[in-house]
Amino acid sequence: MLSDLEPVPVRATATITEAGAYRFRKKDPIDVRVSRVGGRVALGFLHELGHLLDHQVYYDRKTRTWASAAHLAFAQWRAAAAQLERRPLPGGRHRQRYFQSTHEVWARCYAQTVLLRSSAPVLEGQLARLQADNDPHVWPAEQFDRVAVEVERVFERLGLTQLTLPLAA
Repeated sequence: MLSDLEPVPVRATATITEAGAYRFRKKDPIDVRVSRVGGRVALGFLHELGHLLDHQVYYDRKTRTWASAAHLAFAQWRAAAAQLERRPLPGGRHRQRYFQSTHEVWARCYAQTVLLRSSAPVLEGQLARLQADNDPHVWPAEQFDRVAVEVERVFERLGLTQLTLPLAA
């Protein structure tokens, strides 16, 4: 599938307040920022890439709705993700609501799926360490397998895969 998306700059930062950020203006991406501090470069980059994909597939400027919350291709993912344990992250009620928003859960699911399906021992090892540490940014493997399949199916439904995906049943 061809895309009219121009290259999006990726900028390394040294911030300790966030692992990354996807910045945009209206429908146009500005950049993806990833902190090289804190040992979460891969997870932070993949999380922000998940936001970029979500925003570029669909964005309603009036309601600020992204694809993960409204697009039909994400419906089965939304149903599977709704069954995931709510992972409390540091911060108050506002921060908890933000991290439970559909587009944040999508970005976390996308990042975890890429780490899980990467076939790269370094990335798979990072995911295994995060899960062993019960990190709130990822879900335990036994909870997440079904959701990973639905993340992959989103891309199939959108026609964004070039290869047949080895989906688990």
